Amino acid sequence: MRPDQHGGEPVTGGAAQPLAGLRIVEISSFVAAPLAGMTLAQLGAEVIRIDPIGGAADCHRWPLTETGASIYWTGLNKGKRSLVADLRAPAGQELVARVITESGPSGGILLTNAAGRAWHGYDALAKRRPDLIHLEIPGRADGSTAVDYTVNAAIGFPLVTGPPEHDGPINHVVPVWDVACGLYAALAITAAVRHREATGEGSRIVLPLEDVALATAGNLGFLTEAAINGTDRPRIGNAIYGQYGQHFTSADGIAFMVVTLTGRHFRDLTEVTGTASVVAALAAALDADFSDEGTRYRHRDVLTGLFTTWFREHSADDITEALGATSILWDRYRSFREVAADARVTANPMFSVLNQPELGDYLAPGSPISVNGNHIPARQAPRLGEHTEAVLRDDLTLAEDAIAELRGLGTVATDSPERISS
Repeated sequence: MRPDQHGGEPVTGGAAQPLAGLRIVEISSFVAAPLAGMTLAQLGAEVIRIDPIGGAADCHRWPLTETGASIYWTGLNKGKRSLVADLRAPAGQELVARVITESGPSGGILLTNAAGRAWHGYDALAKRRPDLIHLEIPGRADGSTAVDYTVNAAIGFPLVTGPPEHDGPINHVVPVWDVACGLYAALAITAAVRHREATGEGSRIVLPLEDVALATAGNLGFLTEAAINGTDRPRIGNAIYGQYGQHFTSADGIAFMVVTLTGRHFRDLTEVTGTASVVAALAAALDADFSDEGTRYRHRDVLTGLFTTWFREHSADDITEALGATSILWDRYRSFREVAADARVTANPMFSVLNQPELGDYLAPGSPISVNGNHIPARQAPRLGEHTEAVLRDDLTLAEDAIAELRGLGTVATDSPERISS
């Protein structure tokens, strides 16, 4: 392993690196593909992110620091190497194709969401390397474009998100389809590597973002419910479909989310709120069995009315103490600023202090996977073009004068002072 293979930062802490030695080239922007590459890098793979000169389309994506560095981009590209080339010119395309295909027995892997580019498409690269593993993330299966928020609009979730009285669509804030797609992509590449090791064969993998959303909506029953029952899922605000769960507000204005998945959870909620006898009387009056989760869900509004009084009459501290002594599933709503300062971050071994030149020192998450008690720690995101010369010299064995010529012709750029951001 070269000393600069992981952005100059050796992986420490005894964390398992099952993908060590694997070499992956990533041509990407935004969320899904960069997340997939970072996930693979966290598991020990060498990931070389290829960007056009000046940075990809996600170069300055918010949030930014006061100096203009993208917090977003550094978060999704930790632990990678960076090569910058003129991707519009044949010379730059040829150079990148060589980096992809001439990368040794554990290389020959391309991860990209720059779909439809013939020069780094499967057919062109597989001619140069038959055992190529090529994963492409298009927007839709027909090759047309889409992003997380347009996919989400087309699938149905915004029309069931939000309070019941709201008529228009409400988007979620988390780009959940990008995240799921990125994790599927990382899994698909590891599966393809396993297949290649067993058979010597490469793989052509296409993972449309919309198909990830459609599969998830089907697997979770949203589409199946509509197809079989002929009904649309109702908009129910912060309630939980099919279970009893709701948010409540304390006397001092702090909001809590309370979930009762089992009969025991629900009994504890009635006891802690002092409503057990009232709920029993309500059950008798309605001829309802509240030990059944569906029954609790159907009568959620009247139950919420009963529990709300207790929450409104108690402080957040009192509620925290009382709920903490029960089996109830609960937590208070927190802002990102509160979470960043909370022990779940500051005392969490997944987080470690990272010195990122663009951001300074901050607590950055490593891999959420803990193997034998250890997390793979976070490593610096690269500077734009930081590893261009090293990749050309070490991977393609180009001489220094050849690298200098490529740089002079504008075919590649090295160690730009401008940070890549997304």
